[in-house]
Amino acid sequence: MAVLGCIADDFTGASDAASFLAAGGMAVRLFSGIPEGEAEKGRIKEWLYGGTPAGGDTGAALVVALKTRTQPAGQAVRDSLAALRWLRNQGAGQFYVKYCSTFDSTPAGNIGPIADAAMEFTGSPYTLLCPSLPVNGRTVAAGHLYVNGVPLDQSPMKDHPLTPMWDSFLPALMEPQSRWECLLLERACLSYSRETVEAGLIKKARNLGLDRFYVVPDYGNTQDGERIAALFGHLPLLTGGSGLLEPLARSLTGGGKAQETREGEYETGGGGGCDRQTGVFTSSPALLLAGSCSPATLAQIAYFESRGGIAKKLEPALVLDRSPEEAAQSLWRFLENHRSQPVLIYSSETAQQLQATRKLAGGRPLSPLLEETVALLASRAVERGWRRLIVAGGETSGAVTRKLGLNSYDIGASVAPGVPVLIPPQFPELRIVLKSGNFGQKDFFFRALDITGTPESSNRREEM
Repeated sequence: MAVLGCIADDFTGASDAASFLAAGGMAVRLFSGIPEGEAEKGRIKEWLYGGTPAGGDTGAALVVALKTRTQPAGQAVRDSLAALRWLRNQGAGQFYVKYCSTFDSTPAGNIGPIADAAMEFTGSPYTLLCPSLPVNGRTVAAGHLYVNGVPLDQSPMKDHPLTPMWDSFLPALMEPQSRWECLLLERACLSYSRETVEAGLIKKARNLGLDRFYVVPDYGNTQDGERIAALFGHLPLLTGGSGLLEPLARSLTGGGKAQETREGEYETGGGGGCDRQTGVFTSSPALLLAGSCSPATLAQIAYFESRGGIAKKLEPALVLDRSPEEAAQSLWRFLENHRSQPVLIYSSETAQQLQATRKLAGGRPLSPLLEETVALLASRAVERGWRRLIVAGGETSGAVTRKLGLNSYDIGASVAPGVPVLIPPQFPELRIVLKSGNFGQKDFFFRALDITGTPESSNRREEM
């Protein structure tokens, strides 16, 4: 059985990757960090190769969520190589380095160093640099990365609080990060045979004196993804966003097809879905947490409140004046008072509000305090019977999952492209939804409540 090993730069990125692999027909298990202990190794081996192998005759994928997105490059490389070695030891014969579809890097970023190290680890002379995710508006043309048709450096990502975007031309973004150059592959070449494309790339690299290189293909629609997977799916190493993972999984397994539906809904076919088991959640409370300051998340919060959703802002002053434990206790009283309905707790702010908050903080690191507070709140909620957690924002999601102490997840149905329901095998009645800040429709929170419970339990407000 073929095993694909994938590393991702944060937890929401890993769940994003896992959802597309599942949609393509692979059996998938997601891990929060590198699993430790012989017992865990035994469970993984049993899942992969036991009486009823997870991947059957088609294949399985192991996805490891790291914290490398904003780490110093040296540490990010060390953690990535450790994860790749662990995946190889579990039987992975092919590897995927997954990063954000809006690239999320700076001149001193770590996408290039990690990809370079992975190329050396696998002995690959070249690999893809493929951040496209067309279903969410991320496309590449002539080496430039676009977000909903707008060049990356002119999109809202230019103001990202952690990784502001300074260019949209991928070779320029990679130049200060990587030891190797990028070769562009135009859309017309995607119709050629694998042999013709590979021969042309190697000839061009030889003429330029390149011993290793990256290929940046045009990728603007589903058909492009299918062709890219057919041309390069045999390589021992691939790097990119999640957009390539579904066609890659289908090319490796012959799994079910994914399709966009009306209003951007997303359905999966093949080996990735799970039963909703809605009856389990009819009366189970739901806690929603948002820390992302992306325009998409801000719009989702506004929509939730406009439809009568119960919400409370975690004010920066609360965590600056009190310990995270005290701040969480203050929020807990609000949550308990509204136990019968879904409650949204958010710290998300607009760019203008963030400026005022930074001034208020006076240089004190605020994000870790906010993340620790909501993580404590989530942990207490689960202890007291909450069985649905919906979290918006990569850093917030990572803090919550670490606090819960859960280290592996099976992949359920998708709320939106790249946002699956996660089911921990060690806590199978719990349903967790984690999303990257920019993902999801404006009614995302209501969709997540519906898919993890029932329309009655989610208290959805229909659009007027």
